[in-house]
Amino acid sequence: MDTGNTTGVKSAAQQAQEMTDNAADSAQGAIRSTQRATDQALGRLSDTVEGVRSKAAPMLNKVASQAEAAARRSMDAVRGTSQQLRDRAAQAQDMTVAYVKDEPIKAMLIAAATGALLMGLITLLSRSRD
Repeated sequence: MDTGNTTGVKSAAQQAQEMTDNAADSAQGAIRSTQRATDQALGRLSDTVEGVRSKAAPMLNKVASQAEAAARRSMDAVRGTSQQLRDRAAQAQDMTVAYVKDEPIKAMLIAAATGALLMGLITLLSRSRD
C-alpha cells in the first residue's frame, strides 16, 4: 500500500511539473507572439512616419519657395513705389523752380504769405500751451 501511495504522489508531482512546463511554454509562446505583433506594428508605424516625411518635405519646400517669391514681389513693389515717389518729388521740384523763374513776384508773395501763416500758427499754438 505504501508503494501505491508513493506512485500516486509521483504521478501527481509529474502532472504538476507537466502543467508548470505547459504553462511556461504557453507564456513563452504568448511573449513571442506579442513580440512579433509589436515588431509588425512598429514596422507599420515606421513606414507611416517615412511616408509622412516624404510627403511633408516637398510641401515645406513649396511653402518656403512661395514665401520667398511673395517677399521678392513685395520688395520689388516697394522699390517701384519709392522710385515713383522720387520721380514725383523731382518733378514737383522742377515745376516749382520753373514757376519761380516764370513768376518771381508771385512766388515771393506766396512764400511771404506762407511764412506769415506759419508764424501765426506757431504763435497761436505757443500761447495756448502757456
